[in-house]
Amino acid sequence: MSGKVEAGRLFHALAFAAQKHRDQRRKDAEASPYINHPIAVASVLAVEAGITDEDTLIAAILHDTLEDTETSSDELEDKFGPVVSGIVQEVTDDKSLPKNVRKRLQVEHAPSATARAKCLKIADKICNIRDVTTAAPATWSIERRREYLDWAEEVVAGCRGVEPRIDAVFDETLSKGYATLRT
Repeated sequence: MSGKVEAGRLFHALAFAAQKHRDQRRKDAEASPYINHPIAVASVLAVEAGITDEDTLIAAILHDTLEDTETSSDELEDKFGPVVSGIVQEVTDDKSLPKNVRKRLQVEHAPSATARAKCLKIADKICNIRDVTTAAPATWSIERRREYLDWAEEVVAGCRGVEPRIDAVFDETLSKGYATLRT
């Protein structure tokens, strides 16, 4: 996945996501600003996996706006186009469903996702694994953290094969995550 990235469009997405997530915090001990997560996901795609597809990177920055803010898919489409909106919709969970159902649906839907959504889903899981192993919420036991890694591996199994570099980054991150949680 390659293409020329237009800086203006990318910064527009960053500003939009920052505004939408402005009052949100991560569940880590430092309660870090939520916007750090979508930025990290986009960074994994661009820096670690070498993905330069503009729509994928913009969708990464916006990937939690539908799920975690008052943003609508129409709003995303109006501001960023149907491709970006579509990618974000593909990776968005239906929060009206119970958590266990949402988790099962991620596993079931992964194999049928578009290539862009698969890469984004893997990058999201990479960032979440890093967070769960190094800066998990204080209430998460080692067992719960390992269960997250197991589930992430199951989701990513349905996303593999699009971009070998992101598959390799995931494998390395998962391996380090399990090693960290063993000690």
